[in-house]
Amino acid sequence: MMHAVVSVDGFIADPEDQVGPLFDWYGNGESPLGDDGGFRVSKASADYTRPLWDSLGVTVMGRNLFDYTNGWDAKPPAGEHVVVVSHRPRPADWHPEASHYHFATDVPEAIAKAKELAAGRTVALTAGDIGGQAFALGLVDVVAMDVAPVFFGKGKRYFGSADAQQLLEDPHVVIQGNRVLHLQYRVRTA
Repeated sequence: MMHAVVSVDGFIADPEDQVGPLFDWYGNGESPLGDDGGFRVSKASADYTRPLWDSLGVTVMGRNLFDYTNGWDAKPPAGEHVVVVSHRPRPADWHPEASHYHFATDVPEAIAKAKELAAGRTVALTAGDIGGQAFALGLVDVVAMDVAPVFFGKGKRYFGSADAQQLLEDPHVVIQGNRVLHLQYRVRTA
């Protein structure tokens, strides 16, 4: 599953990697997400997001996002493992106790490692260049978007630089939250 919050014009961040108001819906509701209570969303968004996060075993992300978030300080936001696609090794001084973070040199290797680690649970790919590469290689079965009513005009594209045309099925999940529309599409295989 490829997943991200996205603007109505298809961007996951502005050109400087800033998400601006894309994530505002994480703080505009009455229902807490996660154990720390930091995110509070509408009931509809919570009812959608909690089971989705609970189903995740592994997240595959690119090195840019890893560096930008500092790997979420060695605490995956969902799931038990993270696989980082990078041609650079794991930073030597970065959380040596974080054995649940793995590094792979390309997308197919990362997906294979993630499937092994997931033990039957869902593998989530972050959108952007890594997700777009996996999508172009036919390694994505579901496209999930949390569409925020924001227009960026330019920035980091949901599908990265992927330019292969691919049809999706009709959305099989459509849920309206406060300031967000949750959508899921199965990737058409034939």
